[in-house]
Amino acid sequence: MARYLLLDHWRSGSRLAQHAVQRAFKRPQLRVSFDIDDTLACLPEHSAAEPDVLPGCLHRWLGEPLRAGTRDLFRELREQGCSIWIYTSSGRSQAYIRRWLLMYGIRVDGVVNSSRHQQVLDSRGLLNAPSKLPSAFDIDLHVDDSEGVRSEGHEHGFRVAVIDPQDANWTGAVREAVARAQAQLDWQHAAAPRTGQRGQFIAS
Repeated sequence: MARYLLLDHWRSGSRLAQHAVQRAFKRPQLRVSFDIDDTLACLPEHSAAEPDVLPGCLHRWLGEPLRAGTRDLFRELREQGCSIWIYTSSGRSQAYIRRWLLMYGIRVDGVVNSSRHQQVLDSRGLLNAPSKLPSAFDIDLHVDDSEGVRSEGHEHGFRVAVIDPQDANWTGAVREAVARAQAQLDWQHAAAPRTGQRGQFIAS
């Protein structure tokens, strides 16, 4: 009996050790955030919109046009294991943003609007803080149309992919930026697998 108990104990310890190794070397999930104005919601003369899922009158009442290509891009990023967030400096409520995207069949993992952004910065006592600080929300890559946000990224150490509102191949640019960010995150994770923390952004 003692031998069987010892064997069960050894098997249990072996499973725990195996799970610990798997956690240490599991590929880290990339968290990607997207701006709204002129990034996901563009003027009609700048970018085509996703087809309406609901009648057009409901879309005009409940939300705004979503940039063409967003649904396929988000689905692809999900399949790659990415976590999708919205990060906007606008005053849109989190409920509005989630409802707007759900009209197109899109679910997001997190929403940062102007009020949530300010709450987090105030709680950290940050003065002269940037207009956006994705790293405060463990966001690995932020997609925006603003060169000013890119400059803030270089200054404060967070990754930014700038997308032109009129770029017809904007989804390809996002895919390339995601691939670069994932490769860097993988390298940082492999270099320090026991820290349990994301590495700092290395500017290119």
